[in-house]
Amino acid sequence: MTSKHDQLSIGELAARSGLAASALRYYEEVGLIRAERTAGRQRRFPRATLRRVAFVRAAQQVGLSLDEVRAALARLPEDRAPTATQWNAVARTWTHRIDQQIADLERLKRRLTGCIGCGCLSLRKCGLYNPEDQAADAGAGARYLLGDDPKPS
Repeated sequence: MTSKHDQLSIGELAARSGLAASALRYYEEVGLIRAERTAGRQRRFPRATLRRVAFVRAAQQVGLSLDEVRAALARLPEDRAPTATQWNAVARTWTHRIDQQIADLERLKRRLTGCIGCGCLSLRKCGLYNPEDQAADAGAGARYLLGDDPKPS
Protein backbone atom coordinates (compact mmCIF):
# COMPACT_ATOMS: atom_id res chain seq x y z
CA MET A 1 0.00 0.00 0.00
CA THR A 2 1.25 3.49 -0.79
CA SER A 3 1.58 6.10 1.94
CA LYS A 4 -1.20 8.62 2.51
CA HIS A 5 0.99 11.41 1.11
CA ASP A 6 1.55 9.53 -2.15
CA GLN A 7 -2.16 9.18 -2.85
CA LEU A 8 -4.57 11.40 -4.75
CA SER A 9 -8.32 11.60 -4.46
CA ILE A 10 -10.27 11.35 -7.68
CA GLY A 11 -10.86 15.12 -7.55
CA GLU A 12 -7.13 15.80 -7.17
CA LEU A 13 -6.30 13.38 -9.99
CA ALA A 14 -8.93 15.01 -12.19
CA ALA A 15 -7.56 18.50 -11.48
CA ARG A 16 -3.94 17.46 -12.03
CA SER A 17 -4.60 15.36 -15.17
CA GLY A 18 -7.14 17.63 -16.83
CA LEU A 19 -9.65 14.80 -17.17
CA ALA A 20 -13.15 14.61 -15.76
CA ALA A 21 -13.68 12.33 -12.78
CA SER A 22 -16.11 10.31 -14.91
CA ALA A 23 -13.32 9.61 -17.43
CA LEU A 24 -11.03 8.48 -14.61
CA ARG A 25 -13.72 6.16 -13.25
CA TYR A 26 -14.09 4.72 -16.75
CA TYR A 27 -10.32 4.25 -17.08
CA GLU A 28 -10.41 2.38 -13.79
CA GLU A 29 -13.38 0.28 -14.90
CA VAL A 30 -11.58 -0.85 -18.07
CA GLY A 31 -8.33 -1.56 -16.24
CA LEU A 32 -6.13 1.31 -17.41
CA ILE A 33 -5.60 2.69 -13.90
CA ARG A 34 -6.26 1.36 -10.42
CA ALA A 35 -7.32 2.88 -7.14
CA GLU A 36 -7.14 1.74 -3.56
CA ARG A 37 -10.19 2.27 -1.37
CA THR A 38 -10.34 3.98 1.99
CA ALA A 39 -12.42 2.60 4.85
CA GLY A 40 -15.19 4.90 3.57
CA ARG A 41 -14.85 3.37 0.05
CA GLN A 42 -13.36 6.55 -1.46
CA ARG A 43 -10.89 6.08 -4.26
CA ARG A 44 -7.25 6.87 -3.65
CA PHE A 45 -4.91 6.76 -6.60
CA PRO A 46 -1.15 6.31 -6.33
CA ARG A 47 0.63 9.50 -7.46
CA ALA A 48 2.22 7.49 -10.32
CA THR A 49 -1.29 7.26 -11.83
CA LEU A 50 -0.68 10.74 -13.24
CA ARG A 51 1.96 9.22 -15.54
CA ARG A 52 -0.38 6.44 -16.59
CA VAL A 53 -3.16 8.92 -17.40
CA ALA A 54 -0.71 11.02 -19.43
CA PHE A 55 0.34 7.85 -21.24
CA VAL A 56 -3.29 6.98 -22.05
CA ARG A 57 -3.93 10.47 -23.41
CA ALA A 58 -0.77 10.38 -25.54
CA ALA A 59 -1.68 6.93 -26.85
CA GLN A 60 -5.14 8.16 -27.81
CA GLN A 61 -3.53 11.03 -29.75
CA VAL A 62 -1.57 8.44 -31.72
CA GLY A 63 -4.83 6.62 -32.40
CA LEU A 64 -4.38 3.52 -30.25
CA SER A 65 -7.51 1.75 -29.13
CA LEU A 66 -8.10 1.27 -25.42
CA ASP A 67 -7.21 -2.43 -25.85
CA GLU A 68 -3.86 -1.42 -27.37
CA VAL A 69 -3.31 1.09 -24.57
CA ARG A 70 -4.07 -1.57 -21.96
CA ALA A 71 -1.58 -3.96 -23.60
CA ALA A 72 1.10 -1.25 -23.66
CA LEU A 73 0.47 -0.30 -20.03
CA ALA A 74 0.82 -3.95 -19.04
CA ARG A 75 4.45 -3.70 -20.22
CA LEU A 76 5.18 -0.68 -18.00
CA PRO A 77 5.54 -0.46 -14.21
CA GLU A 78 2.42 0.63 -12.37
CA ASP A 79 4.06 2.32 -9.39
CA ARG A 80 6.88 4.36 -10.95
CA ALA A 81 8.09 5.96 -14.15
CA PRO A 82 9.26 3.50 -16.81
CA THR A 83 12.95 3.09 -17.53
CA ALA A 84 14.31 4.29 -20.86
CA THR A 85 14.47 0.68 -22.07
CA GLN A 86 10.85 0.02 -21.11
CA TRP A 87 9.66 3.24 -22.72
CA ASN A 88 11.66 2.64 -25.93
CA ALA A 89 10.05 -0.79 -26.35
CA VAL A 90 6.60 0.78 -26.22
CA ALA A 91 7.64 3.75 -28.38
CA ARG A 92 8.81 1.40 -31.14
CA THR A 93 5.29 0.00 -31.43
CA TRP A 94 3.93 3.56 -31.62
CA THR A 95 6.39 4.45 -34.37
CA HIS A 96 5.09 1.57 -36.47
CA ARG A 97 1.49 2.62 -35.78
CA ILE A 98 2.21 6.27 -36.72
CA ASP A 99 3.89 5.17 -39.97
CA GLN A 100 0.77 3.15 -40.82
CA GLN A 101 -1.47 6.12 -40.07
CA ILE A 102 0.66 8.42 -42.24
CA ALA A 103 0.45 5.96 -45.14
CA ASP A 104 -3.33 5.66 -44.70
CA LEU A 105 -3.75 9.44 -44.59
CA GLU A 106 -1.54 9.91 -47.67
CA ARG A 107 -3.68 7.35 -49.54
CA LEU A 108 -6.84 9.15 -48.43
CA LYS A 109 -5.38 12.51 -49.46
CA ARG A 110 -4.55 11.24 -52.96
CA ARG A 111 -8.05 9.83 -53.42
CA LEU A 112 -9.78 12.86 -51.97
CA THR A 113 -7.88 15.43 -54.01
CA GLY A 114 -8.39 13.30 -57.11
CA CYS A 115 -12.12 13.41 -56.61
CA ILE A 116 -12.25 17.09 -55.76
CA GLY A 117 -9.92 17.82 -58.66
CA CYS A 118 -12.48 16.72 -61.24
CA GLY A 119 -14.94 19.32 -59.95
CA CYS A 120 -18.11 17.24 -59.94
CA LEU A 121 -17.88 16.06 -56.30
CA SER A 122 -20.12 13.11 -57.20
CA LEU A 123 -18.75 9.59 -57.45
CA ARG A 124 -22.11 8.52 -58.92
CA LYS A 125 -21.76 10.89 -61.88
CA CYS A 126 -17.99 10.97 -62.20
CA GLY A 127 -17.00 9.53 -65.56
CA LEU A 128 -13.32 9.59 -64.64
CA TYR A 129 -13.26 7.83 -61.26
CA ASN A 130 -16.61 6.04 -61.22
CA PRO A 131 -18.07 5.54 -64.71
CA GLU A 132 -21.64 4.20 -64.58
CA ASP A 133 -21.35 3.99 -60.77
CA GLN A 134 -19.10 0.91 -60.84
CA ALA A 135 -18.17 1.56 -57.21
CA ALA A 136 -21.70 0.59 -56.13
CA ASP A 137 -20.93 -3.01 -57.14
CA ALA A 138 -18.34 -3.18 -54.33
CA GLY A 139 -20.83 -2.18 -51.62
CA ALA A 140 -22.18 0.79 -49.75
CA GLY A 141 -20.19 3.86 -48.80
CA ALA A 142 -17.39 5.85 -50.37
CA ARG A 143 -15.65 2.77 -51.78
CA TYR A 144 -12.56 4.50 -53.15
CA LEU A 145 -12.02 6.49 -49.96
CA LEU A 146 -12.46 3.28 -47.96
CA GLY A 147 -9.62 1.61 -49.83
CA ASP A 148 -11.07 0.05 -52.96
CA ASP A 149 -9.08 0.81 -56.10
CA PRO A 150 -10.98 2.48 -58.93
CA LYS A 151 -11.57 0.05 -61.79
CA PRO A 152 -10.21 1.21 -65.13
CA SER A 153 -12.97 1.68 -67.66
